[in-house]
Amino acid sequence: MITGDKSFVSYKHKVMEEVAKLAWSDQLDQQHEEELILKLVPGPKPTYRCCIYKEREVTRQRIILSLGENLPSCPDSKNEVQVIKPACDECPLAAYTVTDNCRHCLGEACLNSCRFGAITITERSHIDPSKCKECGMCAKNCPYGAIVHLIRPCKSTCPVGAISYDEYGFCVIDENKCINCGQCIHACPFGAIGSKTYLTHVIQAIKAGKEVYAMAAPATEGQFGEDITMESIRTACKELGFTDMVEVGLGGDMTAAFESAEWTEALREGRKVTTSCCPAFINMLRKHFPEQYEKNMSTTVSPMCAVSRYIKTVHPGAITVFIGPCIAKKSEASDKSVPDNADYAITYGEFRALLRSRGITVKPEPNDYQESSIFGKRFATSGGVAKAVLECMAERGEDISHITYKQAAGGQMCKTALTLLKMGRLPEDFVEGMVCEGGCVGGPSKHRTEVEIHKARETLLSQADDRKVLANLRTFPAMEEMSMHRDGHLDPEESHRILSGEKI
Repeated sequence: MITGDKSFVSYKHKVMEEVAKLAWSDQLDQQHEEELILKLVPGPKPTYRCCIYKEREVTRQRIILSLGENLPSCPDSKNEVQVIKPACDECPLAAYTVTDNCRHCLGEACLNSCRFGAITITERSHIDPSKCKECGMCAKNCPYGAIVHLIRPCKSTCPVGAISYDEYGFCVIDENKCINCGQCIHACPFGAIGSKTYLTHVIQAIKAGKEVYAMAAPATEGQFGEDITMESIRTACKELGFTDMVEVGLGGDMTAAFESAEWTEALREGRKVTTSCCPAFINMLRKHFPEQYEKNMSTTVSPMCAVSRYIKTVHPGAITVFIGPCIAKKSEASDKSVPDNADYAITYGEFRALLRSRGITVKPEPNDYQESSIFGKRFATSGGVAKAVLECMAERGEDISHITYKQAAGGQMCKTALTLLKMGRLPEDFVEGMVCEGGCVGGPSKHRTEVEIHKARETLLSQADDRKVLANLRTFPAMEEMSMHRDGHLDPEESHRILSGEKI
């Protein structure tokens, strides 16, 4: 799988693995961290950057992120995604650049089109970045197409315009705009953007003897090939020291059941509703469409939160850890306005680093562990949430033939759908929003390409049984004892009515 940071992503994970080893052996102190830096960057020659001193400083800051702490450049940050400034210095400052295709033509269209005095001509045209206003007129008028518009990968991949640059060219993330989707992390070819990691916190909870439950995302099936099943992941988690693992597809069933009741009521009231599963989409709503966040967003919790609450209802005091392809789940876990959510969220890359820190390998096992319906399992795919919600409505005997929904997958599609909703011009009844293209399976920390995942995933999902959503939930009695609302309020009568399949 090719990503912008492909060449050194293994080094990033190696840092996490070594930090995890220190946590297991109770050696998380300054002396051992400094020894680790020298171990990873022994010198005398650099591997990735200009010198070993820069490599060591970048490694030092990666260790800080691996401890779940803020970097020195942003000590008060509330963001999960942060910029490693020592690594951010190789991108060109100029947005418009003259290439070797410049023929030094007599017409001098570039010079004549620039109204800011940014262009001079010697052997060929030159653009002064301090004067350039990035209007693009020079590139538009050059007859040879010799002037190109260079947009840094981090900026071009950000769906909400949260990235800019300071006077020295360092990347700056506007936390008031950033939705913590993490797309910029793997887009940066210099590894200058990372996210905080909570492996050491998980390790400390396990070593303290607490009940620590893993929660595997619905996107997990297919990530590691068709022979690695949910039972394979569950066994590996237990070897690590987790008490047990629960598949978050069960939370998909729970979210679909309660969100379907909201859809029914919204249809009756003539009100449009958005889904509430994707944390990056929720962040986009809250920061960029605040009115729609208050008026149109579903109040039902995400599948991750649903399973976390279920576990904490059955096992009071338990610690819950989400495992998936999503960076934004870290911001959801750190949002304390939603009670009893996951305590920590880790990515597949981080999970694999945790496994390596204990010498554990995930092995093929029979595909006979299933706690969710096929609809809950398909929550990870674009369209899967809406189809699960409609299934619940159909199971209650409602007519769903007239219901329409906007399937928004990808940052731009989400923005377009929410803009139409804001303007009152959205034709569909509901919006299913997922910031990652293709849904969660295409998340920034996916383990394989979408094509590879799809093939293995369909093989595994084809082996699931045909249990219904509501019938499946009724096999878990504690469901009626917990809240499915973001604010945590519990309405036992509502829960019973929804789970029993009564018409809303």
